[in-house]
Amino acid sequence: MENNCIFCKIINKETKAEIIFEDDKIIVFKDIYPKAPIHWLFVPKKHIPTHMEITEEDKEIMGHLHIITQKVAKENNINHYKLIMNCGYEAGQRVFHIHLHLLSGKIMGEV
Repeated sequence: MENNCIFCKIINKETKAEIIFEDDKIIVFKDIYPKAPIHWLFVPKKHIPTHMEITEEDKEIMGHLHIITQKVAKENNINHYKLIMNCGYEAGQRVFHIHLHLLSGKIMGEV
């Protein structure tokens, strides 16, 4: 856990979040500043600051992240969605703990 990482605090139940799903590797919760009617964050429990810090040993957790994204979407009858992972402040990343945004519930424009 990183000292001031809000996602680590959510993972450790030190900060509240509206949790959608959780297992031993991933936690999913609603974004507090949603950009769509459905805006969920899929967060590995391992603290990895950005996409650039993913290593070979993270292959399993990154694959699991995508499988869980698909599983949770199916379980919630979400058939159309956009997945976004920002890497770095200039790309829009504000929390430096790797995560996927799932956005749905409206027609999404192109990036």
